[in-house]
Amino acid sequence: MRGAFAAWQFWALLSAAFAALTAIFAKAGVENVGADFATFARTVVVVLALGALLTATGQWQAPSSVSGKSWLFLILSGLATGASWLCYFRALKLGDAARVAPVDKLSVVMVAIFGALLLGEELSLVAWLGVALIAVGAALVAL
Repeated sequence: MRGAFAAWQFWALLSAAFAALTAIFAKAGVENVGADFATFARTVVVVLALGALLTATGQWQAPSSVSGKSWLFLILSGLATGASWLCYFRALKLGDAARVAPVDKLSVVMVAIFGALLLGEELSLVAWLGVALIAVGAALVAL
């Protein structure tokens, strides 16, 4: 079992499961709440939960131990996350979770494209076919 915890596939599948629950819980929670306030409440919960996790596992790190380049990209990632969450909650407020979530997962397609263009990552022809199928699947669900 220890090998499973060290595999990226295990954590990626767990991430997908929690992302699915996020959509369901968020859709139910945003029913009588403003989308931006709902995003704020969710963010507070995430910050508190991560603070507790860092404390419990002794993983706090001195901010000075993080390079300027890392800080820059972590800040940019945080801003992108916030923008994504704001847009996601507004979409959930207006649409069905079963249609919003697949369109949101077009991020998989965009990551493949951005990874190739900006990071020089290479995907095989079969992998690009999978990316294309994800795009088509998201479009079909959104219809």
